[in-house]
Amino acid sequence: MAAQRIRKQKIKASIFQTLAFHFNSGNLAALKIISSPNRFRYLLALAAGILLALAFPKFNVAGLAWIVPALLVFAARTKSGSEAFRIGYIGGLSFWLATLYWLLLMPAPGFSILGWIALCAFLALFQGIWLWLVSNFKSQISNSENSWSARLIWSLSGAAIWVALEMIRARIFGGFPWSFIGGSQFQMLPFIQIASVTGVYGISFLVVWTSLSFFSATQMIFQKPANRFAWQSEIILPFLAIAAIFAFGEIKLQSPQNSPSSTLRVTLIQPGVPQTLIWDEKENANRFQQLLALSENALTKKTDLLIWPESAVPELSDVNYAAITNLIRRHNVWLIFNADDVLPRANAKDINDNDVFNAAFLFGPSGNFAGIYHKQALVIFGEYIPLEHSLPFIKYLTPVTGSFAAGNEPVQFQIGDVNASPLICFEDTFPPLARKAAKDDTDFLVNLTNDGWFGNSAEQWQHEANAIFRAIENGIPLVRCCNNGITCWIDGNGRVRDIFRDKNGSVYGAGAMTINLPISAHAQTFYNRHGDWLGWICVAVTILIALKRILSRWKNQVGVSKAG
Repeated sequence: MAAQRIRKQKIKASIFQTLAFHFNSGNLAALKIISSPNRFRYLLALAAGILLALAFPKFNVAGLAWIVPALLVFAARTKSGSEAFRIGYIGGLSFWLATLYWLLLMPAPGFSILGWIALCAFLALFQGIWLWLVSNFKSQISNSENSWSARLIWSLSGAAIWVALEMIRARIFGGFPWSFIGGSQFQMLPFIQIASVTGVYGISFLVVWTSLSFFSATQMIFQKPANRFAWQSEIILPFLAIAAIFAFGEIKLQSPQNSPSSTLRVTLIQPGVPQTLIWDEKENANRFQQLLALSENALTKKTDLLIWPESAVPELSDVNYAAITNLIRRHNVWLIFNADDVLPRANAKDINDNDVFNAAFLFGPSGNFAGIYHKQALVIFGEYIPLEHSLPFIKYLTPVTGSFAAGNEPVQFQIGDVNASPLICFEDTFPPLARKAAKDDTDFLVNLTNDGWFGNSAEQWQHEANAIFRAIENGIPLVRCCNNGITCWIDGNGRVRDIFRDKNGSVYGAGAMTINLPISAHAQTFYNRHGDWLGWICVAVTILIALKRILSRWKNQVGVSKAG
């Protein structure tokens, strides 16, 4: 029996050694097809991008995100420099074109196509840069001579670079913090509780680190088939980290919550108005009357706070102002709503020299004005035109006729004894902005948004998935009131609680929902106190790696020129 076991092990080892030979020499048919002609590398990168898109709403196959970075590295294996960048760029482009398809649903066909292509082409640069840096790392595994520690440094550094590029993407040109790779895990509640410490970037880091460790493990299977520990050692550290994070999350979710000191009854109105009607001034009076009717029907029971979404009020005219104040006086209710706010500029020369802000207003039960917040993060080409004064022709490339001014600080709305901080549109996707809004005495965040620009699509679900992390990062509830979904509230642990659906079960329709929002004392999270500490560490590491890469390339060029 012992002799048979030894014979079987030898046969098994010889099979793996044969495969390893073919893997490394390029003679294995399937791998040769992929690795030799560049077109198959690009096809693999294209497929990787599509797989990553499937990890996000509405498909929600979160596990695919864990293999995509490894697939991109495999596609660029043995390549360096510009070739690796192009492979990464193709992967990024396919991901963004697939996941942001809803931009094509904007009711401005020419501009929507142009915006979709331009934005995706820009965002794909980040995947290209990532693969350029990672595939050119000297500690990348190309043979069995590299040490375990070198491969560990490579995988950790690859994760740090990915996070650093997400940090930059969230800030450059106003920022687009949409669909970070860690955000794909939004349904794995125990796992994502670590966002209360690291922010969403910690989850992105672990996903990419694990993926690159899988790549290393696969390499070891082919390079050292007889040594089972060789591949197991590649994944032991990320697996231990995952187990520890899951344990942390389970403990956090199971910990007894503070008993609510009070309950705030909040009525959320979802008008479900198509964007074409929002742009049609002839429909302003009709849709405002429909908003009032929805509110009247929903306020038949006692409510403390009424919330209307972004773009629900066509204009804050004298007539609309009177209707609003009459409504809240009659029902003795607080109201948060969105409208434009116009203020004269400093040293204005005439009555038309004004700044226009996208604003959230708070009115008290007696009809009195109680607070205002000006949106800080503006949508590029949607709410402002970059270089509008220096390059005036740019305004013809967008349907926007003028730019909003940006606010410069968060504002807290005091609703009796309760404090709420408003966010407008996609501001609930910005980790630093939500963190600043969530002060130590803030009871909940409230987001007013209009995603009706994008029809009934995956955009609403993607937006909600991003918003879940703002609640976990700051440890407080987030109430979302939307024009056509997803109207809901999320507790401080990222659980999506009550979610609005119309009588047909659709999240996109018109109607109202009243929730009982628990108000309880809460401690500041580590993330809320310290912000993107992990992200900035990753940025610092990436700068050092990039400088080393550039310096190495410069030395090689100098050496070649001298030799010539």
